[in-house]
Amino acid sequence: MSNAESHVAESRRAVESPRTGVMPVEIWAFFGGALLILQLYVWFQWITGPYFVPVPTGVSDPPMYMKVFLSLNAGVLALGFPFAVWHFWIKPWRRERKITLDGMLMLALGLMVFQDPLLNYFNTWCTYNTWIWNMGAWTSHVPGWSAPEEPGRMVSEPLINNFIGYGYGVLLTIMLGCWIMRKAKKRWPGISNLQLIGVAFLWSYAFDFVMEGLILLPFGFYAYPGAIQAWSLNAGTHYQYPLYEGLMWGSVETAICCLRYFTDSRGRTIVERGLDNVPGGFVRQQLTRFLAIFAAVSASFFFFYMAPVQWFSMHADPWPEDVQKRSYFVGGICGEGTGKV
Repeated sequence: MSNAESHVAESRRAVESPRTGVMPVEIWAFFGGALLILQLYVWFQWITGPYFVPVPTGVSDPPMYMKVFLSLNAGVLALGFPFAVWHFWIKPWRRERKITLDGMLMLALGLMVFQDPLLNYFNTWCTYNTWIWNMGAWTSHVPGWSAPEEPGRMVSEPLINNFIGYGYGVLLTIMLGCWIMRKAKKRWPGISNLQLIGVAFLWSYAFDFVMEGLILLPFGFYAYPGAIQAWSLNAGTHYQYPLYEGLMWGSVETAICCLRYFTDSRGRTIVERGLDNVPGGFVRQQLTRFLAIFAAVSASFFFFYMAPVQWFSMHADPWPEDVQKRSYFVGGICGEGTGKV
């Protein structure tokens, strides 16, 4: 039976089979919808509230090499965005009249940026370079937020770099991870799924170490001033890299790689089971599908990163002097000119 005939047969079985209870895809979509409503509410409160103001660089200025890198980073991401929209959204829609899995993932990953600043939920241990264009952050509107901050004195969120970077930037790394998984499967046909997941994790950790430890941190995109220095490389510098960062983010990327890699004969992920039995037509099915994928992506970030990172943040070491003397990493939270130590 050809793939086309197989898809038709599966669709016919789905139509003919009676609907029994709530479909798994609807459960995932429910949580995805609830999270999306929360995000939109928090972002609305942020944009219309007092925290929607830039966090200045302070008394010190980043060195030129940082400014050049950060400007190029934002410029490349911004210029690449229209091409990403064309490749992952417009072109597939014109060809297939539907949004593909990669298109869904691009939007879901972009929305995942909501969780990015939550690693400081209980205690500030990671900061962005405030020289990058920002409008503060939405964190104070997140229910239960505990880390100290005030308008113009907080950990800022780079808008262009992160909103776009989390979208197609992370998607490209996920696609690369899936390519490596396929190569491993071709090289070792007998490899088990668990071993294949291990390959994805090793690649994700190595990629994170290179990107963060050797590029983003030394060039001043952000810093981990509260990192546990005994478990960090280049401890005591503004570019110290906590080794557990790679474990957490590597796990997130591995989970999303698996979501994209392990699909059925129709290219559907595990969270899309029962999609054909969702009533309401094509539009409702596609919305349900996206919300389910969004929930799975967000859950990967939350359970593999945001939950465990709270323990590390509560056991943070004192900030290195190399960070404290660079006001663009401090964000007015403390240091010279703030009246806070």
